[in-house]
Order: sequence, then C-alpha cells, then structure tokens
Amino acid sequence: MATIYAGKPEDEPPAVGRAAVAPAPLARRGGRGGLVWPAAALLLAALVAVPVVVVLSAGVTPDLAVWSHLIDTVLGRYLVNTFWLVIGVGAGTLTLGVGTAWLVTMCRFPGRRTFEWALLLPMAVPAYVIAYTYSGLLDYSGPVQETLRILIGATSRRDYWFPQIRSLGGAIVVMTLVLYPYVYLLARSAFLEQSMCVLEIGRTLGNGPWSCFRRIALPLARPAIVTGVSLALMEVLADFGTVDYFAVDTFTTGIYRTWFGLGERAAAAQLAAALLSVVLILVLLERASRGDRRFHHTSRRYRPLPGWQLRGLRKAGAVAACALPILCGFLIPATALGWWALTSRLDSGSGFPRLVATSLLLAAAAAVMAVAAALVIAYARRLSPGRASALAARVAAMGYAVPGAVIAVGIVVPLAAADGVIIDIARALGLGNPGLVLTGTLVGLLYAYMVRFLAVSLNTVEASLGKVTASMDDAARVFGLGPGATLVRVHAPLVSGGLLTAALLVFVDVLKELPATLILRPFGIGTLAMRTYELAGDERLADASLPALTIVAAGILPVILLSRAIARSRPGAQSS
Repeated sequence: MATIYAGKPEDEPPAVGRAAVAPAPLARRGGRGGLVWPAAALLLAALVAVPVVVVLSAGVTPDLAVWSHLIDTVLGRYLVNTFWLVIGVGAGTLTLGVGTAWLVTMCRFPGRRTFEWALLLPMAVPAYVIAYTYSGLLDYSGPVQETLRILIGATSRRDYWFPQIRSLGGAIVVMTLVLYPYVYLLARSAFLEQSMCVLEIGRTLGNGPWSCFRRIALPLARPAIVTGVSLALMEVLADFGTVDYFAVDTFTTGIYRTWFGLGERAAAAQLAAALLSVVLILVLLERASRGDRRFHHTSRRYRPLPGWQLRGLRKAGAVAACALPILCGFLIPATALGWWALTSRLDSGSGFPRLVATSLLLAAAAAVMAVAAALVIAYARRLSPGRASALAARVAAMGYAVPGAVIAVGIVVPLAAADGVIIDIARALGLGNPGLVLTGTLVGLLYAYMVRFLAVSLNTVEASLGKVTASMDDAARVFGLGPGATLVRVHAPLVSGGLLTAALLVFVDVLKELPATLILRPFGIGTLAMRTYELAGDERLADASLPALTIVAAGILPVILLSRAIARSRPGAQSS
C-alpha cells in the first residue's frame, strides 16, 4: 500500500532494512588529482558569478540622478508591464501545461499518443518568431483582417473592431503559447512517476477523477509544477525580441535602449541590477512557497496508470484542449513561415549562407565550451561530494536564471577594464596600443553564452554521470588510472549520449539567443536570430521567414529527444 507523507524532513519515517553506511568520497582514493577537479569547478563557478557580481555592485551604489530620471519617466511603466507579463504568462502556462499534462497522462481519448509529443513542439519556436508571424497574419494589412474587411464590407479600421496583437495582451498570449511546454514537460513527468496505489486509495474513498487530480495528484506534482512555472517566468523576464517588437516597455527593453539609444552604460547597469533583483526575488519566493513540506510515496510498487476513458463532450473538450496549443503555438506559425519562405525572394546580398555558417559555428563552439565546463563541475562533485563542489554546481547553475541582457551588461564592464589593463601593459612594454582584445570580440560573446546556458548542460551531464556506478571508478583505480584518465577512458564513453544531448540543447538555445548577441556581437558579425530581428524590425516579415524557419527547424530535434525521455521516465510501468 502506498501513502502520501507530508511533513518536515526530521519527521520522516526511518529507513528499514537498508544499509546506513555511505561510500567514501572518491577523492580520498584519487590522490592529488582529487583536489584539482574541485579547484577547477570553483574557478568555473567564479567565472559564471563575475557578471552577476558586477551587475549587483552597480545596484549597491546607485546614481541618484539617474534613478531620479528613471522614476520620473519610465521606471513605473517598466514595473507595471513586467508585473502583468509575469502574472499573465504564469497563469496561462500553469493552466495549459498542467491541464494538458493530466489529460494525456491519465485519460484516454482520440489522438492522445500524438498529443503526448506534439504538445512539446511550440518549445522549438522562439517567442519572438511567433510574435513576428502573428503580427504578419493579424495586423491591419495582414491576410486575416483583409479577409474580414471583404466579408463584412468594411473600408477602414473604424468600421470594425479587431484585437490589437502588438500589445501587452498579445505579448502574454504569444509567450504563453511558447512557454507552457516547460510546465507540461515537468508536470507530465511528475504524473508519470506517481503510484497507481495512491490513486486507487483515493477512488475507494469516494473521489472521482477530478477530485483525485485536485486532492492527490496535484499536491504530489506540486514541486515539479512550481519549477516549470518558475522556468517559464525566468524566460519571460529574459525576453527581448517579443516585447520590443510589440512595443511593451519592460526592464529588458529598457536596458537595451538605455545602453545603445542613450549611451548611458551606468544607467543600463543599474536597470540590469533592478531586473536581477526581480529574478532573485522570484527564485526566493519559489523556494519559500515549498517551505518544509515534503510530498512523496512510501511505496515502490507501480502499475499501469488508470486511463479513464472520456466520452461525449468530455472527449471533444480534451481533443480541443490539446489541439489548440499545438495549432496556435506551432502549426500556424510554421505553416506561415514556410509559405513566406517559398514565396519571398531574398536579396542576393543578404549573405544568408554566411549567416547560417556563423550561427552554426558560434552555437557549436558555445555548446562544446558549456559541456566541457559542465563535465568538469559534475565530475568534481562526483569525486568530492562536499560543500565546495556543491557550491560550485549551484553557482554555475544560476546563470540560466539571469537574463541575457543582464549577463551582457555584467560582462562588458570587466572585459573593458581588462582591455584597459592590457593596453597599459602593452604601452609600458613599448608595444604600442593593441586596441580592444576582449571587448567587442567573440571572446565576450562566447563567454556570455557559456554563463547563460551552462546550467542547461550541467543538469544533463550530472544526470548521466549519476548513472555510472562507483565500482567503475574503483576498477579504474585498480588499473592505475588517475581521475583524469578515468574520466576520458571510462566515463566519457559511457555518458557520450548524455554529453551529445547536453550539447544539442545548448546548441539550439544559442541559436535562439537574442539580447546578449545584440549587445556583445563583434562588428560585422551577424546571426540568424539577429537577422530575423532586424528584418522584422524593418517590417520585412516575409524576408525574415527563412532565418526564422531555420531556427525553428533546428529546435525540433531536442523536442523529440525530450519527448522520448519523458515517455520512458515512469519507473516500473510494466511491473505489477
């Protein structure tokens, strides 16, 4: 029999029949090499922390004149718009993600197996791409309103009402369509891991499917759901392309405009500090909401999930609820982009092949760097599972919570200072002025990518290394292999699939990254994301379709991998 236990950690029932002796840390048997890896992990964590520390230091010593100007002009608008974006997208992703996850996991209706993986497809489309697509479709000059005017005989905008897509409400809808898969992914994984025994007990106590969902399944899945919503909201705070194109003033657009439009780097850094504070508050609220409560099963027996058969209106409602997010979040935008790409003619001087090559090389380089850094941190934690390695992993993972615009601002300041030191040293040595060595080069851009997406690769690499038993390390020691040789010759081949998956996830995220690229790109360097943004800003939506479609196509493969992973995630699904 399975029971739900909720309480503080100190109240948890004691383990019965299990050994209480933990294996000794591998570093104790690894010689001097065991100390090198934690040191390297701490160094990488420090590199990730530098931009955050720089931005926070700008907030500690604010310029009162700058803040007085911001308060009198735009700060209130930034706060209000950011607040409503967070509330709207949070509610939308929670409703869509949890609802669809429950339907495809616990209910039976036509098309359910297709919906299981298709509901992840909007994850492949950047929010700004969907924003550009729906603007082209729904604006006054778009095909939808043109057809509507023909049908009703209208001759101007004053003759009818049509919702404005370029608005705060439009941004909320677009981001919800793109970001609900974060919640769906984690919620479905949590529902798949739940024991059938718990649900059967709920049914014997007189609970129907809805009551079981509300009173049993939802509390058990609560940590995963909250994590999914938090990830979605962090993406909202980091977004630039959507809110900029829809003319919704937020902290991210304010940072970019203050930096490039006004040339006020100090003001941009202080806005970045304010945005980072909002992100930190969001993270703290997410952890505080959990408190000391724990929800888990005390049974390890699993049986196939019930599969409640839906009929009539409930069946039709389930099909519609699962089909609409896919239709609006992927099929319509992808179809429109494909049609525009086929019917538009790119300018011969657009240099599209060069854009593709540059984007792929940058994404590949960033993926290799991120996976290598993640492997060092994860292996250091495996060798020395102490406070130092745990701290390094936690600091390294915080980069994903920091918006790209904030990271870019935090990187430019130390790189500019380092360039100043290099120039002074070169002059002192009589070598002349070498110019900017770090600022405005690929070094800063790749650094920003690694900081931003190291957490993406770290989670995957840690999970892969965790599946390799400690006996493999012991066997390598017997044959005289040190920690480095063990990693290269033993662990790397065993976790190669996880490393490739991590690299692929980072690769696609880098292809989609926009704000950090706009701020840190070297002169004369362009990417697919930047080209899409520039063409859409010039209202050349048809020309922007090909680079946008290329980004979408690259994002589909990770979606397929994620779908296959969660389909296999239920333990003991075939056991009774």
